[in-house]
Amino acid sequence: MTRTRPALPMILAALTLAAGAASAQDAAPAAADNITAVRNENGRYYTADDVPTFNIAKDGTIDWMTYSGFRRYHSECHVCHGPEGEGSSYAPALKKSAIAMDYYAFVDVVTNGRKKVNASENSVMPAFGQNVNVMCYLDDIYTYLKARGADALPRGRPGKKEPKSDAIKEAENACLGR
Repeated sequence: MTRTRPALPMILAALTLAAGAASAQDAAPAAADNITAVRNENGRYYTADDVPTFNIAKDGTIDWMTYSGFRRYHSECHVCHGPEGEGSSYAPALKKSAIAMDYYAFVDVVTNGRKKVNASENSVMPAFGQNVNVMCYLDDIYTYLKARGADALPRGRPGKKEPKSDAIKEAENACLGR
């Protein structure tokens, strides 16, 4: 029987535990994932893979994009998908989709729509690619749903938020044609 080398993340986790620096649960988020913010670019937060994500400070202050995503989701998406991404009898919950689904697949489905019609399901997501109220804020909606899906943001209107950066204002105006 051939012995295989342990995976590097397992070795690092074992060393971390041995040093007493963190528990295994605390070490897990440090691995590359689609949630943890590793950089901030003018008020926009990104993962190690350059995927938009949320940032919530210890005092509960959320980043502008996640706050904006709350507002945009509830103006465009909640009618079908229910409040706070929880789903409805009409359309599925989205809060876990933003974590489980690849970011680019999420963008594709929202932009182009999707149909799943067969003997066991009849699901139609319309295309929103021409709707500026969705497309100009797609990353905001995505980060809001990720925060909800990660249970980092409770239900309800977020209280404290970072100010909107000048770069976000400029991008919004350019997208909306102002």
